[in-house]
Amino acid sequence: MQDINEPGVLFLNAPKNTSVPLVLDSPHSGTTYPEDFNHASDFMVLRRAEDTYVHELYANAPSAGAVLMGAHFPRSYIDVNRGLNEIDTSIIEGSWTGPVTQSEKAEAGIGLIWRVNQLNDAIYDRKLSVSEVQNRISQYWQAYHDTLKGALDQSVQQHGKVYHINCHSMPEISNESSKEGPGVQRPEFCLGDRLGTTCDAAFVEVAKTTLEALGYQVSVNEPYAGVELVKAYSNPSENRHSLQIEIRRDLYMDEKTLEKSDNFEKLKKDLDILIQKLAEFSQAA
Repeated sequence: MQDINEPGVLFLNAPKNTSVPLVLDSPHSGTTYPEDFNHASDFMVLRRAEDTYVHELYANAPSAGAVLMGAHFPRSYIDVNRGLNEIDTSIIEGSWTGPVTQSEKAEAGIGLIWRVNQLNDAIYDRKLSVSEVQNRISQYWQAYHDTLKGALDQSVQQHGKVYHINCHSMPEISNESSKEGPGVQRPEFCLGDRLGTTCDAAFVEVAKTTLEALGYQVSVNEPYAGVELVKAYSNPSENRHSLQIEIRRDLYMDEKTLEKSDNFEKLKKDLDILIQKLAEFSQAA
């Protein structure tokens, strides 16, 4: 597998010998905002949608024999953790001929193409052309999905199995759009396997017990159970396992300034331990 570093789109870091069937992806930590975004949102508010630094926290995964990939672009430009049919056509100028389905995320304005920012303010003061949306899909969404699927398929071809970790972060406190309502403190880690449907329960348990042994509070499927990427590429009956991991942002950064905190390096070292434990499990399973 060749390393990829496509400016503005995605990166893929793979060891020469992918010695373990473990693939990590960070779809929302991108901070390269395309020139054609042309948003009207306050920039720092728009950045609250990022999983800032998450790819850095897992940066040592290739040293454990795993693959690490992620997006350079931000989720507010196009969200690769949404299905192509989760689109809010109200922000498109002209007739959209692509697939559209009723989607809770799209109705909330945070579907494939976000309509609102984290304060529920409009991201655009205009409508997007059909060609703009099509370009974002073909050049960004599709490129990301093709690369992730390729990495997962290669692991299955090489090892007969794959364990996929979908890496995210979450605000410390829920807001008005959160399903638990505003003002609720989240757990320090949330593991999501879509209620036991996307991953071997033993893999989830290794992640949970390892993090708890390191002193962290861990929940499973609350408040996040996993969305498109763990759903689309998992099939435990065919040895394809996907687990979403959410990290509470105050563990490693200032949520207002987006500056790394003094605890960043400690958390990164703890995640190195987690990756090693999951790599060992994936190899032995």
